[in-house]
Amino acid sequence: MLKGVLFDMDGVLVNNLEIHRAAFAEFFRRYGVERSFDELSRVFGKGNDDIMGELMPRDVVERVGIRELGYEKEEIYRELYAPIITPQPGLLPFLAQCEVAGLRCAVGSSGYRANVDFVLDKCNIRKYFEAQVAGDEVTRCKPDPEIYLTAAAKLGLQPSECIVFEDAEAGIESAKSAGMRVVALATTFDREFLATTDADLIINDFRDITVEQLRELVER
Repeated sequence: MLKGVLFDMDGVLVNNLEIHRAAFAEFFRRYGVERSFDELSRVFGKGNDDIMGELMPRDVVERVGIRELGYEKEEIYRELYAPIITPQPGLLPFLAQCEVAGLRCAVGSSGYRANVDFVLDKCNIRKYFEAQVAGDEVTRCKPDPEIYLTAAAKLGLQPSECIVFEDAEAGIESAKSAGMRVVALATTFDREFLATTDADLIINDFRDITVEQLRELVER
């Protein structure tokens, strides 16, 4: 029986791909680093420590510090996004549906806690989420299942009682490894790519889904 709904943040609660791309562009400019969009796409959904380890030169990582680099990039992101941030289309009505249906909600993001707080507060949606798990609060980020297992545990639920909304392959793998059904949003990646993942359902945004459809998906 469906009791909990777990949400990734980037690309799910907010459609922020272009802002992250702009933030990375400015961040890379500061360090004289050139990276393609394909290189960025391969790390979407992972934790910042993993992203910095893969994209930044080793000498920069050793000189500045991997966590400090992540903080710097996310500060750029929040500064750029603050004036224009909006929730994903259909998110607010859908969260209201979940509340009426008695479904318990949590955020499970590889992003830093500061980013999670930023999105929840700027979009005025914190009240809908009983629990939040951020990437800098766990030992292993996505694609490891720790984030979603921790989120379910914080809600006092079993993994089989939860369904996850995701947008990236690493997050989908994380949720499936945790034993949860996954609905993928075609925001960061297109439907053709998402069809090659283990997602159970693909939607454009929250206008395409209802609580009843989620229940049917879990009970299959």
